[in-house]
Amino acid sequence: MTAIVVQSLGFLTLVALAAAVVMGFSLALPGRYLTQRLVDATPMVAVGWAWLVAALATAGSLYLSDGVGLEPCKLCWLQRIAMYPLVIVLGVAWLRRDRQVWKTAVPLASIGALISAYHVLIQWRPALEVTECSASAPCSLRYFLVYGFVSIPVMAGAAFLLILALLAHVAGAVPGPENPVRASVDPQAAEDDFIPSTGPINP
Repeated sequence: MTAIVVQSLGFLTLVALAAAVVMGFSLALPGRYLTQRLVDATPMVAVGWAWLVAALATAGSLYLSDGVGLEPCKLCWLQRIAMYPLVIVLGVAWLRRDRQVWKTAVPLASIGALISAYHVLIQWRPALEVTECSASAPCSLRYFLVYGFVSIPVMAGAAFLLILALLAHVAGAVPGPENPVRASVDPQAAEDDFIPSTGPINP
């Protein structure tokens, strides 16, 4: 059972990395053609997907620690501190249809991604470790390695990157001062942001 779950988490990690790369690449394209119709038309769908990614990452980490009995290291806990609140933040935002949630979620996901990157680095280069982890759960220890490179921090990092990619598109889909370019080229966005003047109009 554990092997099946770990293999499944490894496969989902590959999917998350691929999706993050595609969505990140599309941000560099003029008009973001790859995702414009999907995300710009319904940005809350992207928030829902980001919540699902955070929820799966949280469930996976809890299964590995509480279900399998793998002791989290210090860096694992720091990544959990960044990931777990995203489940609540993104979930509440999705229920309230809050498109501005990226302003809160992006800093959390960014911090988590940086910690994951450092954790992966010291797993491959333990000599670069500057933190002091416990002897029972050293930060450089890899409990498993799926597909030759997917460890627990790689899984967490992939989740953070995909959440960031989704939220980047949400931020770009929000009309108004945060995205003046879209408001200027999107007639519907401009119409939504238009506030009629109540004062006199000078000829």
